[in-house]
Amino acid sequence: EVQLVESGGGLVQPGGSLRLSCATSGFTFDDAVMSWVRQAPGKGLDWVSAISWDGGSTYYAESMKGRFTISRDNAKNTLYLQMNSLKPEDTAIYYCAAEPNAHYTGSSYSYWGQGTQVTVSS
Repeated sequence: EVQLVESGGGLVQPGGSLRLSCATSGFTFDDAVMSWVRQAPGKGLDWVSAISWDGGSTYYAESMKGRFTISRDNAKNTLYLQMNSLKPEDTAIYYCAAEPNAHYTGSSYSYWGQGTQVTVSS
């Protein structure tokens, strides 16, 4: 059974920080490209960030550069997203997603979590 379970979301004021986690099981985590994708209210899916199987390469959407940091702990099968300098427009459901291919360079993913809500508001 493949599982991806996000946690760490919540309500934060503009300029604040949150650290999201995604605990996984049921696939070979250290052979998977991992990503964060978000969906704002009434909007479609927007790609946020991705990380290579070993954490050696990271990628970010332009609006997240310098504010968000993606990381992974392969010993714990867990993906993280450190979110700093949060803005109201960051309000969204944040999903972690996995593709079990260490050399994957595409834009779709085989496995998805249920998401965690992030709300940035005064």
